[in-house]
Amino acid sequence: MTEVLDLHGQDSDGGSEEMVLTPAELIEKLEQAWMNEKFAPELLESKAEIVECVMEQLEHMEENLRRAKKGDLKVSIHRMEMERIRYVLSSYLRCRLMKIEKFFPHILEKEKVRTEGEPSSLSPEEFVFAKEYMDHTETHFKNVALKHMPPNLQKVDLLRAVPKPDLDSYVFLRVKERQENILVEPEADEQRDYVIDLEVGSQHLIRYKTIAPLVASGAVQLI
Repeated sequence: MTEVLDLHGQDSDGGSEEMVLTPAELIEKLEQAWMNEKFAPELLESKAEIVECVMEQLEHMEENLRRAKKGDLKVSIHRMEMERIRYVLSSYLRCRLMKIEKFFPHILEKEKVRTEGEPSSLSPEEFVFAKEYMDHTETHFKNVALKHMPPNLQKVDLLRAVPKPDLDSYVFLRVKERQENILVEPEADEQRDYVIDLEVGSQHLIRYKTIAPLVASGAVQLI
């Protein structure tokens, strides 16, 4: 596969930025998004365009296989690669849906206060799912319990009732771009903040919220 694919992103000023990727680079982008989503405690920025491009690429690969000669060893190899890509794609989407179900009020609140030009954590389809999930949850609470309670107890604050993502949890990462003077919070109250440099290729175990912006920018990869 030698074709190139156009992928639209956002530059630092919030404008449109077009990237040209080969199919191999596209799959690498998907795998990076999958690993980050799998190990990050919060829902990360939506990679809807990557997902869409991968689905189109899978359709193109399927068409190529239908035109290939039966019994060709290459067909079996390409079929296995397609199944691997499908697994990564479905696992990535499933992981995101699980986080939406777990943290839906906080995700929707973050979406509500998101400024113009700031990347969204939800694709349009995920936003609809999150809204419907919250509506159904509220309706279930009312029908099962709240309507049987005194009037002053018939409301529930989902932002308080549902736990937030634990941004203080620790994650493993591999450094892709050198970073200097990263401020690290102390483990104990009697210790002071300190700074570290992250060298390319080095691996670290560190509190997620310390490096969350680096995950978003692609400077580090969760592993």
